[in-house]
Amino acid sequence: MSYVHLLLLALVQGVTEFLPVSSSGHLILLPALLGIEDQGLALDVAVHVGTLFAVVVYFRRDVATAALGVPALVAGRWTDPAARLAGLLVVATIPVVLAGALMKLTGVVDLLRSPATIGWATLVFGLILYWADRTGAEARMTTDWTLKHAVIMGLWQALALIPGTSRSGITITGARLLGYTRTEGARLAMLMSIPTIAASGVLLGAEVVGRLDWSLLRDAGIAAAMAFASALLALHLMFRLLEHVSFTPYVIYRVMLGVGLLLYAYA
Repeated sequence: MSYVHLLLLALVQGVTEFLPVSSSGHLILLPALLGIEDQGLALDVAVHVGTLFAVVVYFRRDVATAALGVPALVAGRWTDPAARLAGLLVVATIPVVLAGALMKLTGVVDLLRSPATIGWATLVFGLILYWADRTGAEARMTTDWTLKHAVIMGLWQALALIPGTSRSGITITGARLLGYTRTEGARLAMLMSIPTIAASGVLLGAEVVGRLDWSLLRDAGIAAAMAFASALLALHLMFRLLEHVSFTPYVIYRVMLGVGLLLYAYA
């Protein structure tokens, strides 16, 4: 695969994974719109691994806290703040893992990979994000995260299995409706992405083991490294912007993209 294709793939995944605009939808559309070959499952896994490392590095303090809380969680000390964070992240991941496994087993996931589905999801869930951002209170912080809120946000996150929904976008939507501030809602959404992306990587990676060759491994390594760099930059820019602006610019982009996709799909 050409380096230009790898760069485009890495940029699309790295930038869109954490912005509320849907990375899966963009990855599906990239080969269709540019008239290039589909990158394949192995490279999809590679760029997801790159973005996983980016969010771990960006939120390294929270990740370290959750990791240090695992022993206390196993010991049943739920009142320990670190254990509580680790436990809530696990709880919030369960819905998307169960829904993803069910969709994979039933073949539903393949039926949803169409421009029309992506277009509708991009448009509708973008408008829901706008409504949640405008109406949701800005009173709660990450320290206010409860078991009930983790379950609710986990259910919202499960909707991201529909291509075009945006995992970060739909999780932020849930957080804003629960009253979390823009930055704290985005922070929770990013932390929730770590076990979710890891679980997705394991599931998808199991399908490509044994089919890799040295050439594909080289391409995967390059794509992962570039996705890591672009995702780290996207995270930095998004959180800087959230200090001054709302999610409206992302919603405008989603509406324009969604309408364009629907025109393309039904033309």
